[in-house]
Amino acid sequence: MKTFLAPQWLWLFLAVAGFAAVYVLLQLRRKRYAARFTNVALLSSIAPRRPGWRRHVAFALLVLSLATLTVAMARPTKQVKVARDRATVMLVIDVSLSMGADDVTPTRIKAAQKAATEFVSLLPQRINVGLASFSGTVAVAVSPTTDRNKVQAAIRDLTLGPSTATGDAIAAAVGAVQNFQKQLPAGGTPQTAPARIIMLSDGARTVGRSVVEGIQAAKTAKIPVSTIAFGTPEGAIELEGVRQPVPVDTDTMRAIASQTGGSFHAAASGGELRSIYANLGSQIGYTSARREVTAWLTGIGALLAFVAAGLSLMWGGRLL
Repeated sequence: MKTFLAPQWLWLFLAVAGFAAVYVLLQLRRKRYAARFTNVALLSSIAPRRPGWRRHVAFALLVLSLATLTVAMARPTKQVKVARDRATVMLVIDVSLSMGADDVTPTRIKAAQKAATEFVSLLPQRINVGLASFSGTVAVAVSPTTDRNKVQAAIRDLTLGPSTATGDAIAAAVGAVQNFQKQLPAGGTPQTAPARIIMLSDGARTVGRSVVEGIQAAKTAKIPVSTIAFGTPEGAIELEGVRQPVPVDTDTMRAIASQTGGSFHAAASGGELRSIYANLGSQIGYTSARREVTAWLTGIGALLAFVAAGLSLMWGGRLL
C-alpha cells in the first residue's frame, strides 16, 4: 500500500545530505586553518572563542528540521483505525436450558448476558445492532437499531426455555438483517452496509430446521456467521431432580462459522467470552484506512527549525 502520495519530493534528501556534507567539510577546513598558527596569543585574538560543540547541536537540529520537512512534502500516510459509518450486527444468543449450567461462573447465561451487554457498548454508535434469542423457538427481540439501551435491556431480560433450534435461529437472524437492509436509503445494500451475525451457543440442535439449512440461508444472503461455543465439557444442569450433562458442542459452531465465512471462537469462562466479544467488536466496528500525517510533520519540522535558530542565537549570537 502506498506510503507517500508525492514520493518525488524525497529526492530533496540529496540536498539535505549535501548541506550536511558541506558543513562537515567547512569544520575540517577551519581546524586545518587554525592549526597553522603557532602563536597561541595571536590565534586567540583573530579566532575568538566559539560556542564549540554547541554550534553542532544547533546545526544538527536544523538538518533534522530540513529532513522532517522533506518527508512532509512527500505527503506521508499511515494506517489508522476508523469507525465504520454503517454496518449491521445481529446478536443471536442461545437460551436453551443448558445455558443454566454453572460450569461458568455464575452460570453460562448470566456470563453471556454480561459479556453481550459490554459488547454492544463497544460498537461505534452508527452501527445497527439487533438481538435474537433461541431455545425451541426463535424470538427476534430487537430489530437492528442504533438504540443501545434498547438492545441491552433486551439482553438483560433473556429467559431460558427447552430445546435448541439452531438452524431456525440462523435463518431468523438472516431474515431480520435482510428486512432491515430493505429499509435503508437508496444504495443501502449489503455491499455498502456490511452485515454480520454473531451466534453464541453451547449445545447441539434438537428441533426445527437443520443446521445445514440455516447455513445455506446465510450463504445465500452472503452474511457471515461468527460463532462462539460457550461452556465446558463438564457442564451439567439439574433437570427434574437429575443431574444432566450438557457438554459444549464446538463441532456445530465450528462448522457454521467455517461454511459461512465467519470466525469460530470457544470460551470456557466469562473473561474469555468478554475478550472474544471485544475482538469481534474491533473487527466489525472498525476498519483501517490511510490518512495523511503531513500537518504533524510540518509542525515538527518548523518547531525544530525554531529551536535550532534559538540555540544558535543564544550560544553564538548569530544564526549558525
